[in-house]
Amino acid sequence: MHSILLRGLVCSLCLLPVFALKIPFSARTSPQTRGLPPARAARQSSSSHVLSVGNTQNSFYYTNITLGSQTISVMLDTGSSDLWVTGSVLNAQDTGKSLTLSYAVGNAAGDVYTAPFSVAGYSVENQAFLLVTNTSTFSTNIHSEGYDGLIGLGPNSGSAIYKKLGGDTGNNAINRIFEQNPSSTDDYITLMLSRLNDPGYENVTSMPQLAVEMVYEVTDQDQHWQALTDKNVGVIGPDGQPISVSSIVPKAPSGQLVAVLDSGFTLPQVPRSMSDAIYGRVQGAEWSTSQQAWLVPCGQLINLTFTFGGISYPVHPLDVSSSDFGVTFSNGNPACLGTFQPISSAFSLLGEYDMILGMAFLRNAYTLINYGNLVEGGSNSNKPYIQMLPLTNQVTAINDFIQTRTNGQNLINSPQYTLLPSSQEQHSPETAEEKKQQYEEEVLSRWPYILVGCLAFVFMLIGCCVWRCCKRRRMKKLAARQKQGTNPPDTNRSGPYSQLHDSQSTATLVMQPMRASTLEFKEEYGKDAFSRSP
Repeated sequence: MHSILLRGLVCSLCLLPVFALKIPFSARTSPQTRGLPPARAARQSSSSHVLSVGNTQNSFYYTNITLGSQTISVMLDTGSSDLWVTGSVLNAQDTGKSLTLSYAVGNAAGDVYTAPFSVAGYSVENQAFLLVTNTSTFSTNIHSEGYDGLIGLGPNSGSAIYKKLGGDTGNNAINRIFEQNPSSTDDYITLMLSRLNDPGYENVTSMPQLAVEMVYEVTDQDQHWQALTDKNVGVIGPDGQPISVSSIVPKAPSGQLVAVLDSGFTLPQVPRSMSDAIYGRVQGAEWSTSQQAWLVPCGQLINLTFTFGGISYPVHPLDVSSSDFGVTFSNGNPACLGTFQPISSAFSLLGEYDMILGMAFLRNAYTLINYGNLVEGGSNSNKPYIQMLPLTNQVTAINDFIQTRTNGQNLINSPQYTLLPSSQEQHSPETAEEKKQQYEEEVLSRWPYILVGCLAFVFMLIGCCVWRCCKRRRMKKLAARQKQGTNPPDTNRSGPYSQLHDSQSTATLVMQPMRASTLEFKEEYGKDAFSRSP
């Protein structure tokens, strides 16, 4: 049985298949987590690479790193690639470079420093990081949430610090670790959110290898851990039927969506029509303008499954709607928040991906991310890939839901929790600003094709202008010659209207009517010259 008591995270930095260093973590769960009492669990391991990972309301997962000889708590984020911290860092060296990193919750701005860094028993010298002096733009108080920085576990190519400094000095922390511990086959991390009974490295590697969907060349510096859903059955909705949504990614195959795996996103972000299909047929569902999300009755069990590489990944019903946010319906009654929110177009403005599968999804899969040839300075030439092992047993999950949400009473088949017909599905409103962003998104995501078309038009226009100018110049030269009498006769012209070559000819052509009128002709010959013969 998969426990829902703990929201821990297991993250492994495995460099060589022979040593396969597993880094177990303990979890610290808030007393308010899913209405359950506080709990602790420690994973024992023979490895010395042991860290504790904290969890705030199933919204943030954080661990400790050592930077410049002091311990700092940072959030773990697979959706970004940079390391930044707030406050001050001992023994740090200023590079003289400044930078601003943009996140969904605000901006992290400051100067880039270097300092000794270590995590999970791995150490690197002169690790580049951003020292943030002002977090006022953040929509949350990160210190009160349990962390004072963030460590990005994404590809090095997505690091803004790497681009700013250039060369190896700007490589992100995870890349530096892999660099110092070279492997020709395996540079990977594994993570598992909030599940006990770790299925193990051997089981996850038996899963299909999902190719990391590369961002197309125009924006390849913003690479994420992203993969394609299965064709036409990538997302199975509450009624057991596939949810049909077209991809905004220009190069995505027909019937497939590009999904980013991001441990830094609490609530998954999906296309608006998908969010509506998940929650719009729930009786009593309301769209919350303030939350920009659906509110549903907490007793409503909602089934949702994603499919990758032919493997189904059911989402625990306690992850499809959440009671952790204290939201209420418009009448003041308690409600649960629909966790799969409509994605803001700004997040995928360049058409890089269709959805972000954050913590509410990742808690249902044991995930392995192989960096492959994305490690700068590494010796691995293999392409990066993702493997995921399903963790949620649907039968057990339903029982978990009944015990937690309806006090042990099975009300799943009650009339009040029956889905509405598809014809009565509600749809969340789309603002004018969002429509504008979608239009901009369509233009920006397809601008290479638009540019090629515009260039072709310009070349055609230039060609027409050149041809017209040449023709006009030619006509002017011809007119000037004729005016000066220098235009030579055309001796090659032939046909019935050719110029007479005999200059002595005096023949003239006189045209006059043969007779005065047709009447005279008729009188002379006795009939109308233009009448038909009998």
